[in-house]
Amino acid sequence: MKKLLAACAFTLSVLPCTTSLQAQDRDSLQSRDENDMMAILNKESDNIPAAIYTAATFKSTRIANGHSIEQMGAGVLDMRINHRFGLLNQAFKNFFGLDNAVSHLGFDYGITDRLMIGAGRSTYLKDYDGFLKVKILRQTEDGRMPVSLSYMGALSIQAQDAYAPAGKSYMFKDKMAYIHQALIARKFSASFSLQLMPVYIHYNLVAFNNEPNDIFALGLGGRLKLSKRISVTGEYYPLIGKRLTGTRNAASVGVDIETGGHVFQLLFTNATGINERTVIGQTTGRIDRGDIHFGFNISRVFTIVRPKDTRDLHNKIW
Repeated sequence: MKKLLAACAFTLSVLPCTTSLQAQDRDSLQSRDENDMMAILNKESDNIPAAIYTAATFKSTRIANGHSIEQMGAGVLDMRINHRFGLLNQAFKNFFGLDNAVSHLGFDYGITDRLMIGAGRSTYLKDYDGFLKVKILRQTEDGRMPVSLSYMGALSIQAQDAYAPAGKSYMFKDKMAYIHQALIARKFSASFSLQLMPVYIHYNLVAFNNEPNDIFALGLGGRLKLSKRISVTGEYYPLIGKRLTGTRNAASVGVDIETGGHVFQLLFTNATGINERTVIGQTTGRIDRGDIHFGFNISRVFTIVRPKDTRDLHNKIW
């Protein structure tokens, strides 16, 4: 009996130690398996090459009148001068439009490589505008990201007094319009790029009670490279749903010429205005009647902040 009790006591004393050793072995095996799995994952991630982003989908931050997917680099300032002459169908009466002209002076600045702001002023309707453009997605060379995507938001203030509906006074808020635009682009080859541009414009005041305050359009733009420095560009903004009285879909076709720090754009368009508010929502020119304007855009870039400083700023913001 004593021997039996001694055997039971020994078994009970050894059992916890054995259980503890087995649990430690299981934990050790689990930890080793996790470490092996992490090593495999790290090795696989090391073998994945870093993304190479597609460059120069367009040569300028504008296709013609509207924005392209391109942005100014961090710390880079772009001074833009846009000019539109009068209608070509006026012939010698106004010397094919050269007697009449609309101009726009603007400044765009890259805060980071993904955030760009700008402001400008147009002689047409004495319009002031400001915008920001944010790069959300970037197309990659390996196809992991097939498109580039940016958001552009703008504010327009028409300083020239407009018609106020009967019984209403014309206030400062009535001068304002807001633009929201998505830019979806893909560079299909070294020579060919396309861009889709859904647009929403809200006017605080319209001329007639039956006109919509909200305008929608689905723009399409493209670029065809002819040589190292010359490209053909075009854009078209068909309106969707209701529109302002007498307005037409805006269309433009042009040629981009790159010369060093300049991008010189020659274009033909039925739009008299230059910014999104006037081009997309307020174009009245009829192409079938020859309501075509000849114009040009000149862009000159300046490096304001050195690249090292902009990288530090980029890291702080993003």
